[in-house]
Formats: sequence, structure tokens, C-alpha cells
Amino acid sequence: MLRLFVRLVRRPLLPAVRLWRRNIQLRVVAATLLISLSVVLALGFVVIAQVSKGLLDAKEEAAQSQAAGGFAVAQEKANTPATVDGPDATDNKVGRDASTWMNSLVKQLASGGQTAFEVAALGAGTGEQPQPGAQGVRGARASGNVDPTASVPISLRRAVNHATGTFKTFSEIRYTSGADKKAPEPALVVGKRLTDINGDPYDLYYLFPLTQEEESLNLVKSTIATAGLFVVVLLSGIAWLVVRQVVSPVRMAAGIAERLSAGRLQERMKVTGEDDIARLGEAFNKMAQNLQNKIQQLEELSRMQRRFVSDVSHELRTPLTTVRMAADVIHDARVDFDPVTARSAELLAGQLDRFESLLADLLEISRFDAGAAALEAEPIDLRDVVRRVIDGAEPLAEHKGTRIRVLGDSQPVIAEADSRRVERVLRNLVVNAVEHGEGRDVVVRLASAGGAVAVAVRDYGVGLKPGEATRVFNRFWRADPARARTTGGTGLGLSIAVEDARLHGGWLQAWGEPGGGSQFRLTLPRTADEPLRGSPIPLEPEDSRANRARAAAEAAAAANGAGTGSERPAADAAERSPIPPRSPVAGAQSVPVDPTALPGNGARVVARPAEQAQQEDRADGR
Repeated sequence: MLRLFVRLVRRPLLPAVRLWRRNIQLRVVAATLLISLSVVLALGFVVIAQVSKGLLDAKEEAAQSQAAGGFAVAQEKANTPATVDGPDATDNKVGRDASTWMNSLVKQLASGGQTAFEVAALGAGTGEQPQPGAQGVRGARASGNVDPTASVPISLRRAVNHATGTFKTFSEIRYTSGADKKAPEPALVVGKRLTDINGDPYDLYYLFPLTQEEESLNLVKSTIATAGLFVVVLLSGIAWLVVRQVVSPVRMAAGIAERLSAGRLQERMKVTGEDDIARLGEAFNKMAQNLQNKIQQLEELSRMQRRFVSDVSHELRTPLTTVRMAADVIHDARVDFDPVTARSAELLAGQLDRFESLLADLLEISRFDAGAAALEAEPIDLRDVVRRVIDGAEPLAEHKGTRIRVLGDSQPVIAEADSRRVERVLRNLVVNAVEHGEGRDVVVRLASAGGAVAVAVRDYGVGLKPGEATRVFNRFWRADPARARTTGGTGLGLSIAVEDARLHGGWLQAWGEPGGGSQFRLTLPRTADEPLRGSPIPLEPEDSRANRARAAAEAAAAANGAGTGSERPAADAAERSPIPPRSPVAGAQSVPVDPTALPGNGARVVARPAEQAQQEDRADGR
């Protein structure tokens, strides 16, 4: 379920991920957008913090100044001597109690604010109940429908009650219920302990709304957000334009390079201006021109070489035919010659046969080089091809004392292929295995799996030295450089074989180890247009030194785990033992199929152990 969920989540994101990985312009613009957004956010937080601090500092300074004046006026009124009559009779102590005087004081102090602040008076203590024995203010009163007990925080009231001086804090102004009840608004509350006309303590608070400061701060926030968004979009657009100027020529160069690699050598970049991009375009065009000239020169040389080889091969056929006719006459009359002349006639006939084979191979190579080789594919059974090849190689095998064994021919191995070319490849592989097998068995394996079929030819002769498996398919290459060209084949057999395999869309690969033989594997697609993804036969055989050592180690580990009385590990090791040179064959054996066996680099050589190399060197010296 987890894998299914991950797959369902990843599927719609794959196009976006692919676009992100392939578009450098998008990545640069996205990085610019994120960086500029981070910078704008950081700058906005700093500016807002500084503006907010400045507004609050100015508000606190003005509020403390205003509250200090109000506290002074309130205390002065409480300390004013009593009078009987006069215009200030409302402020006199005569004929009025503390509550009436407090109501008049709150109203008079709030009248100078003009909605800039509100005034609230509370009795001494943290609640509405007065302290024991107090005869002064017995309730909370405030101006402007302010709820004093809800608007003044308990922490501020405690601070005012337990210490002398002026205290302040930030809170909210809450209003009493009514038809025109206003919503709570932030405020700065400043309070101080005073005494009334009777000398009893009470708390006087000034509440300064912060509505204007909040509106100013919101205006600053909206301005910064708008300006920041505009800056981010502007920077993204600038980055898009700047990167486009750099990426567009690079994209053009990439497209032209792809077309050049496809063979369109006349493609060039359009160069405008004299900047670095223009210099890059000029250098790219010069490089393309030089490459085109070099490739044309090489193609012309290759064409001349192919024409020369083809012409020489064709021209040699006429004199060769004449020489062949004369040589046949001489060879037929050799019985009348002296022994030296008769032997010369036999050598002449043999070398003429080799010369004709060399001309035929050269003509075939020239057809491959010219691209004129045609594939006549049809469904064939590779078992029939293998039987014809073995029948043709039997005389040579009997002469060498070698037996050719076939494994995996119990089931049909059908593939769409050119029977003539496949037979030529297998004949070359089998003949080479018999010649280099030193009289030991040659094993031919057939297998099919998935969309591929394979034929492997295994010998147990001298094998291949390190590095030889990659050069064995080169033209005119031989394992022993000291070997004369007058003996052996033409040196073009494996080169033609690998070209035949490529013409089918298949692989021809080699493996070998010194003193352990070699194996050549031909892998062909089951249908002509099907690409190969693996081979049904591993390139390294099961009886190689590495596999035998691994099997012995597994058998020893199993024997140690099962105890000394167990006989099964030894039987398993015997089943995995290498094929003996002269073991009897009761019938066709099936080939283990490994559909996941990948080709690798097409060649693998295992080095000889040091002790074996020294023994072989001493034997060569003797």
C-alpha cells in the first residue's frame, strides 16, 4: 500500500520534475525568486519591527506625559482647601462625599482628552471591594462607557497597589454593553495610587487607545507587502530576461551539436554582436567547420581505401583464375615430377586456395564498409544450422582428436535470421575452437529466453590472455605475433563474423582465461526488429576458475554447517564440476538459462594464477 501510494503521488509530479531537471532557466528564475522573497521578508520584518517600536515609544512618551499631568491635577484637586461658595463650588469638599467628587473628577479629567484617552478610577485593592476600614471610593467608574474592571489588567492593579509610582502596560479597552457597544481595541494603560478628598487611597488609570498606531502599522505592512511583491516579480522578470540571453545561445548550440552528431555537418550557429556569447558562437562554428573538413577528408580516404580494396580484389580475380587453371594442371601432373617439384605443386595449390579465401573475405569486408551488405532474414531453427556446421567441421575435429558436443538442442531454437550469415559465423567459431582446443572437447550450447536466442562455443585450449578478448575481433589480428601469415586462416574471419552479428542487431562476444580455454557467444534477437536486453547464456561459463572456486567455497561452507556425515554438499560440488574432456554423453542436456545475463563490455579475460604462469614459463623454456 505504501509503494502504491508513493507511485500514485510521484506519477503526476514526474512531468514537473523532468521539466525542473531539464530547464536551467526555470531553476535560475526559481532560485532568484526564492532568494529575493527571503530578502524581502527579512527586510519587511526589520522595517515593521523598527516602525512598530518607534510608534510605541512615541506613544508611551506622550501617554506618560499626559498621565503625569492628569495625576498631578487629580491630587491637587484632592488637596484643595474647602470653600463655601463661588464659581468652583462643584469642586469644593463642602457638601459632597467622596463618590460624588470622584465621578466629577473622572468626567473632568476625561473631558480634556477628546477621545485621545479615557479615565478610570478603581477602589484600592485588586477587586471592586474596598480594603477593610476604607471609607473613600467604593466602586469602579470610568468615562466613555469603558468597562474599567475588564480593561485594567489584574497584574497592573497589583503593581499599583503594592508600590508607589507610575506603572504602565499594554492591554485592551473593553466597553460596556449597549446599542452602540464598540469592539475591543488595543490600548496603553497608565496607573497610579492617589488619595481622595478624605485622604483614602484609590487607583487612577489613563487608557490611551492605540487605534491610530495600529492603522499606521497596518498601512506600513501593506505598503511593504505590495512593494516587496512588486520587487520579487520584477527581479524574477529581470532574471528571466538575463538568463534567457545566456541560455538561448547555449540551447541553440546544444541543438546544433545534436544535429551535427546526427550527420548534418553543415549546421552553424547564428552569431550577432561582439560579446562573449558571440565569441562562443564563432568558436563553435569554427570547430564545426574543422570537424566537417576532417570528417570529409576521412570519409574520402575511407572511400578511396574501400574502392582500392574492392578494385584490387576484383582485378585480382581474373589473373587468379588463370593461375588457378595453370596450377590445377600442374597439380594433376605432379606424379610425373621429381619429389621437390611435386611438393612445390602441392604448396602452390594450397596457397592458391588460401589466396582465394582471402579475396573472398576482402570482398565481403568491402561490402560491409560500403554499407551494401543485405540481410535476408527468415525464421530458421538454429539447431539445423549447428548440425550443418558440425558436419562440415567433423573431418578437422577427427584430425585434431577433438569431439564436438551439443547441449540444449532438445527444444527448437527459432529466430528470424539470415541462415547463410549465421552459418558462416558459427563455422568460424567452431573451426577456431577445434584448432585451438588442443584435442579437448568443444561444447556448443544453444538456448532461448525472452526475446533472444544464443549459441555459445566453448573450448578448453590455451585460452586468451588479458586484453586479447577485446582485440580478437580486429582485422588481421593474431594471438601470437610471431606466427607467420602463411599458415592458418586469413585473419578476417572473426571481423566478418562480428559484422554479421551486428547486421542482425545481435552481439558476438568473447571470454577467456589463460590455460582455461575460451568461450564465444553469439546472441541474436528472436525477431528482426526486437532490441536485445540480455542473453540466455552467461558470457562466463559455469566451469571457469572463478565459478569453480566459488562453488568449492559454498560446498565447504555447507559441509562445515551440515557436519562430517553429510554427503550432499560433495554431490552438489560434483554436479557443478567442470566438463571433463572425455566424459561420456548419454544424451542432450538442457542449458541453464539466465535471462538477466547482461553483455557488459563484451569481453572478459581472467588472469592466470602466479604459480601456474611460472610452471608454464618453465615448460616453455624447456
